Amino acid sequence: MKASGAVLTGSTKKRTLSARAGRVLSLYGWHYAFISIGVVFLFLFAYMPMLGLQIAFRDYKIHLGMWQSPWAGLKYFYFLGDGYFWQSFRNTILITAFRFLFGFPAPILLAILLNEVGHNRFKRAIQSLSYLPHFISWIVVSYILYTMLALDTGVFNLAIRALGIPQVNFMGRPEYFRMIVVASSIWKEIGWGTIIFLAAIATIDPQLQEAAFLDGAGRFARIRYINIPGMMPTVSILFILSLPGILNAGYEQIYPLVNPANLEVSNVLDVYLIRLGLAQAQYSVATAIGFMLAWVNLLLVLIANWTIRRVGHVGLW
Repeated sequence: MKASGAVLTGSTKKRTLSARAGRVLSLYGWHYAFISIGVVFLFLFAYMPMLGLQIAFRDYKIHLGMWQSPWAGLKYFYFLGDGYFWQSFRNTILITAFRFLFGFPAPILLAILLNEVGHNRFKRAIQSLSYLPHFISWIVVSYILYTMLALDTGVFNLAIRALGIPQVNFMGRPEYFRMIVVASSIWKEIGWGTIIFLAAIATIDPQLQEAAFLDGAGRFARIRYINIPGMMPTVSILFILSLPGILNAGYEQIYPLVNPANLEVSNVLDVYLIRLGLAQAQYSVATAIGFMLAWVNLLLVLIANWTIRRVGHVGLW
């Protein structure tokens, strides 16, 4: 009798769960259908390609394919002793470090400034003008840079020549390359990042602002003690997510600006990988480098998340 009772109880629970599942699907079926499309694409384009990481450990021949190419162990990790690789690594770190140092706080600062603007039309105009460059291709941006920085006809050289200062070959001088890359990156992406931080400010309870104002807190005090702390969860998450970009200088931005005069500073890991993998057909070496960089990126995310959690802010998990 106990056994039959247990069976009945179990079947009842199954029917209850089935009923709940049916009810949820009837209410949110279309939501799950749309989500499933994203899950399938994520699996196909983010997880399936991970199978290709084994090329780093194989003597890959394109005519044999990945599965038929013989194992080579760590043979193609010889790049760790290649000076050209370390030059590319150094150039990448310098460019991305400067971009992170100046580019990450830029949209935060712009969001705070826009939030303090009282004139709505002016605020919307500035916001629109700042995020429109995000939709411009890097190829177009590079053409704009070449046009504006041209030696004889560029806007900057015409301006400094009018001031009696000698012209400067900006695109042919290695010392200006990193500054051009960082400045153009900030100009292109500052408005897009500002949207996120303005949304973070909008979630702050306006009663806090009113109470602080009534207590005599000035504008800077309200920014320091209300706006910035209220933005910190969003800042923490975006900080963690942006750290893997330390090893990604951006092939689409860098490559159009590369020329023989700036090659010593413009040869970054992205360009180095493309030349190895596509131009020289060294697929195993390029995959080995990508495999190592993926592990470094994962380590950076883990360390950043642990550090942010330790100081009391919100992490990814």
